[in-house]
Amino acid sequence: MTQDKLKIEVQSEIGKLNAVLLHRPGAEVENMTPNNVQRALYSDILNLSIAQTEYEQLYGVLSKVATVHEVRSLLINVLDQFKPRADLIKRICETEDVMTYYEDLMMMKSADLARALIEGLPARINTLTSYLKNEYYALYPLYNFYFTRDAAVTIGNQALICRMANKVRMRESFIMDAIYRASGVFDCSVIDANQFQPESSPVIMEGGDIIVAREDILIIGNGVRTTPQGIDFMIDRFRKTVPYGKYNVIVQQLPSEPESFIHLDMVFTMLDTDKCMVFKPLIMQANQYQTVHIVIEDGIVTSIRPVSGLLSVLKKLGMDLKPIVCGGADEWDQEREQWHSGANFFAFAPGKEISYARNIHTLDELSKNGFEVVKAEDFISGKADAQVMGEGPCVVTIDGSELPRGGGGARCMTMPLSRAGVDF
Repeated sequence: MTQDKLKIEVQSEIGKLNAVLLHRPGAEVENMTPNNVQRALYSDILNLSIAQTEYEQLYGVLSKVATVHEVRSLLINVLDQFKPRADLIKRICETEDVMTYYEDLMMMKSADLARALIEGLPARINTLTSYLKNEYYALYPLYNFYFTRDAAVTIGNQALICRMANKVRMRESFIMDAIYRASGVFDCSVIDANQFQPESSPVIMEGGDIIVAREDILIIGNGVRTTPQGIDFMIDRFRKTVPYGKYNVIVQQLPSEPESFIHLDMVFTMLDTDKCMVFKPLIMQANQYQTVHIVIEDGIVTSIRPVSGLLSVLKKLGMDLKPIVCGGADEWDQEREQWHSGANFFAFAPGKEISYARNIHTLDELSKNGFEVVKAEDFISGKADAQVMGEGPCVVTIDGSELPRGGGGARCMTMPLSRAGVDF
């Protein structure tokens, strides 16, 4: 390890944030039409200028409390090196069936190439085949890349490169893999789930479903974006890379509909050592979705059994979490605010959160539980430094009229790289 590399270390969801990986939404967010919005995994078309204004609040808050690394600049670092550039471009071209573009891509300047890989590469319409294909892009834009949480997961000193559920997002994983391995910035081991699987493999996982609750507890959602086979893959790799000690994997099944249940962190996120945010109907009420507790001891799975619920099994493991209900007491408010990422919180320290300002009933619940609600602009300007940097719990709110329409919140938009340890 060289002295200037950042050692990846994430042992919880709430430890003081030292470094984080972000991607500013750019032209890729608008490079779609109503005809391909579903392919982009959106339910609507975003206004880029408004989305960027809102995103700058997230960036401004995080840059005051941690070192912020950005995907685009790290990708340019990778592309400046011949072999990593060649390896990444070949992998993308083979996977997306555009090998005829390989030489053109290799000849591009690094900044231009990074732009093409993220914002999309227009197709050459110079053959009958390309004409009849009726596609504007040879490489589709990475519409969802500002949700940096999904393509890779940091667990301890390991980076797990996820195998995404939708082909339109696979390039995000490839870029993340290249960044961790070849940007020259990070010190960590890398496991790439894509390298071990044929194209038809059911092994699928995304970072929004993976929560590092404690050094010995991993919570994983099983739904439309993370399959049982994907969870088995993670457990198998975990057994081999951490062969000693006792570890717990808690699997929470998720509904396939509505689309707001896409990941576990849309219904459950951790706020502090003793508090969490929950979507009550799924996490606290009787329903058809199982919670399964898996125990790993010295590299061997010793137990797989159903349990009565996520909060109850966490309590038995020494994590007695008080649930704060997304949307408050009213069932309609719960559903409405969960739809707009009301349960999706990002902790930059124990009891220090970021969320959308629009979910007023959720914020009211937090206020009732001792959290001071602070506007992002007040913290960025310095007006609220005492409230945010002080001892008490708080939630910093960012505007959210456009960003939530992409289908995620503050946790979705952040990839922690390093956190301080926490005494639970």
